[in-house]
Amino acid sequence: MGQKCMDKLSSFLFEYDTPRMVLVRNKKVGLTFRLIQLIVLAYIIGWVFLYEKGYQTQDSIISSVSVKLKGLTMTNESTLGPRIWDVVDYVFPPQGDNSFVVMTNFIITPGQKQGTCPELPDTGLCSQDSDCTKGTYSRQGQGIMTGKCIDFNASVKTCEIFGWCPAEVDYPIPTPALLPEVENFTIFIKNSITFPKFKVSRRNLVESVTVQYLKKCTYHKVTDSLCPVFDLGYVVKESGQNFSVLAVKGGVVGITIDWNCDLDWPIRYCKPIYQFHGLYNDESNVSPGFNFRYAKYYREDGMEKRTLYKVFGIRFDILVNGKAGKFDIIPTMTTIGSGIGIFGVASVLCDLLLLHFLQGRDYYKQKKFKYAEQEPHPHCPTDLHPLPSPLPKCSRHPHHQLQGSKSSVRCRLTGILGTGLAGTLEQVVPAWATGDLLSLRHPRDLYQPCVGCWTCAEVSCTPSPCSLEQIQIEEWGWKESQREPCSAPQHGRERVIL
Repeated sequence: MGQKCMDKLSSFLFEYDTPRMVLVRNKKVGLTFRLIQLIVLAYIIGWVFLYEKGYQTQDSIISSVSVKLKGLTMTNESTLGPRIWDVVDYVFPPQGDNSFVVMTNFIITPGQKQGTCPELPDTGLCSQDSDCTKGTYSRQGQGIMTGKCIDFNASVKTCEIFGWCPAEVDYPIPTPALLPEVENFTIFIKNSITFPKFKVSRRNLVESVTVQYLKKCTYHKVTDSLCPVFDLGYVVKESGQNFSVLAVKGGVVGITIDWNCDLDWPIRYCKPIYQFHGLYNDESNVSPGFNFRYAKYYREDGMEKRTLYKVFGIRFDILVNGKAGKFDIIPTMTTIGSGIGIFGVASVLCDLLLLHFLQGRDYYKQKKFKYAEQEPHPHCPTDLHPLPSPLPKCSRHPHHQLQGSKSSVRCRLTGILGTGLAGTLEQVVPAWATGDLLSLRHPRDLYQPCVGCWTCAEVSCTPSPCSLEQIQIEEWGWKESQREPCSAPQHGRERVIL
């Protein structure tokens, strides 16, 4: 038992198994196999390694954005008269965040105070007091109804409301926009990022952006692609929109800052890329543009009043995206292993072609697959030949009967082996009839535990009873020639002489 365990352990430690391969000489299959391998290799090297950088470990970005706008404009509107607008007046919120609005147009309702006044005809038409339910408000209304139906003008009656009066009239929208000079305003974007895994921090004020350069530069995607100062008109133009049209009703523009850094190179090569996108769909007539309201409050004659502004403007959303990569052995080995696995696709496709579509598919199947059979005796050969057809017959002696088919021959030698015992004559060489070797295997169920594997040549069947003449016996490892009467085998079961 211990020796058996040691043998198994020795086999496990000092033996190596390798698959058996079949070499197929076929031009179509060979060319297809190499072509598929070439495509897979190009995919692994070109896409996975060079483009996707499969040899690197990745880290996502953490960023902060702040903005500053510069610019002045003047309006001479009938309600307000001449007025200068600076950054405090037209930028919302004033502190500058990654999302902000620049006012380009507006409608003013001055001198509002809390009290009662008629609702606008669009939402509060009535003919009698019962049409105005006291204490309720319309979804589009501007105050709480008092329950009275009063004159809006000489021909129209509306419900009386309690609210900020007079009610706001937000049409028509001024065209062209009241602040067209906003197109020439500039925006200064400061962006700070970090990649926490690699402990790397950067700003969009890279090494080439100096104090002197910052004072005079303006972004251009070709000549000044790293300048962080942008003309609003240029940004809107690059987003694919018309500033004059967008300024009337407002819209939305996206500014993206992309950081894709390969940290296998020096940090100075980690630079931002700016892109601009139009996020406003002017094809829809439902709630077009971008607008909001705000008010400036003051007191007059001891009463609180306000000036209401309906602001139309362009909203700028600054979005920061990015990732950093650096060489790491683990993703490198994972990518290489995946690539080697993909190479197996070539073998699968070529096997499919070889075994199911080519003309010689049956022949290739025989060569590729080896069917398992009962294990032969350790001394028995395994490279036996197929049977000849037709099989030779020997029937002149009553004790020697050869019965055959294409797959096997049963040889019943009753005079030697005893009545009822039989051997199986298998895999005869093609020239057996001319005296070449044939193989005789005794089945395990008849000759256990001693199963012999024998070869014999030139069996002479004679009329003489109970004898075989001129029989050459050859066993693997020994030879013997003799004449024996069939009734008295001399060598026992291990060396049965036929």
